[in-house]
Amino acid sequence: MKKILALALALIMLLSVAALVHADEGVTITYMASQDWVQDAEMELAEKFTEKTGIKVDFQIIPSDQYTTLLMSKLNAGECADLFGSQAGQFDIVTQLNVEKNAVDLSGEAWASTVDPLAASETSVNGKLYGQPAQDVSAVWAVAYNKKVFEKLNLSVPTNYEEFKAVCEAIKADGMTPIYEAVSDGWHHQLWFCEMGVAIEHAEPGTAEKLNNNTMKFADSAAAKQLIEQIKEMADLGYWGDNYMANAYADAAKAIAEGECAMTVANQGFPTELNAAYPEFAAEDIGFFVMPLCDNQVLNMNPVGPTRFIYSGSDKIDAAKQYLAFLAEPENIQYQIEKVPKFNTLPFTTAKDAYSPEISAFYAAYPDHGTVYQTCVKYVNPQWMEIGKELVAVILGDQSAEDMLKNIDRNRADQAAAAQDPAWN
Repeated sequence: MKKILALALALIMLLSVAALVHADEGVTITYMASQDWVQDAEMELAEKFTEKTGIKVDFQIIPSDQYTTLLMSKLNAGECADLFGSQAGQFDIVTQLNVEKNAVDLSGEAWASTVDPLAASETSVNGKLYGQPAQDVSAVWAVAYNKKVFEKLNLSVPTNYEEFKAVCEAIKADGMTPIYEAVSDGWHHQLWFCEMGVAIEHAEPGTAEKLNNNTMKFADSAAAKQLIEQIKEMADLGYWGDNYMANAYADAAKAIAEGECAMTVANQGFPTELNAAYPEFAAEDIGFFVMPLCDNQVLNMNPVGPTRFIYSGSDKIDAAKQYLAFLAEPENIQYQIEKVPKFNTLPFTTAKDAYSPEISAFYAAYPDHGTVYQTCVKYVNPQWMEIGKELVAVILGDQSAEDMLKNIDRNRADQAAAAQDPAWN
């Protein structure tokens, strides 16, 4: 009898352990993100996460031109996915996402202390961390150029706008499109404006602070007007070619590798990404220089990027936390750096970077750094897609640079009013 009782007790304990081990089996967490925010490597890690925990991850990838509107609609309706992606930024996560209400405080997670301090400051409110960085934020958006084309035409890296125009003219005369630009995605072409807030700040010091205090408007900035006019001039002079309205950024590597175009705006993972798709094209044959509009020579830095948040209304918060903890394990961070060509590092203190000598030399060439306006100026990033539409209207001649700046100011004022920003009251 005692043996039977002991066996029964052992069986109960075994079943209890098994129940604990498989408690999460059948659980599925949803993760909503904009296109290109979730890499193949993360999806591979998600499968490993499922094997380890039994928790499945359902990725809901939304076209970039629809994402922000859909995300805000879901947050406002109180029916968001368990995890949602969004650009971070210490202003936007408060005024747009209202993370103190809509996201889970992650400060107590074991990995929280390993987030790079600059990135952490852009995902925190009142000392509490609400997001986990999802991409490499060390890279900058700059002009990637085919070194062999430059060598063939005896061209040097331009240091001002007139030199840049001369480079474009030489490439165009040789039968190539100077710059691959992609308007159809809705997010890429406005990099020429938003990233170049560093040029505005250099020409008109203190502009960002004045914009944030509402003592100055974008329409008051001569440098901002010049930026827009030079962007339009690039298109008018044919530097973007004939198909820039229909081009997709996904085809940028193909356009460079096949010799259709000589340059494009990209980040520092582009050479490796290009080489991975076209092995005959060496990664070291791509060089970089800063966008030289308004004669800019300041490196445009941005410690903000796509970030993962856990929705506070989720009924699977614990499972979502497990997923973020899994992604933050050092070996999984390194897995993404190794597998994602455009990642040279990730903003965690445990990450080991993979910078090439060429990329290190590019950074060293620009000792002056500035923060891009979509990060350091309030109410710019939330209207990113709208700025893209405004810029298209300027390029097509449907409105002036002054009109575009006034519209940006009007949209900022509307957002400030919604946020009850005292600087606008």
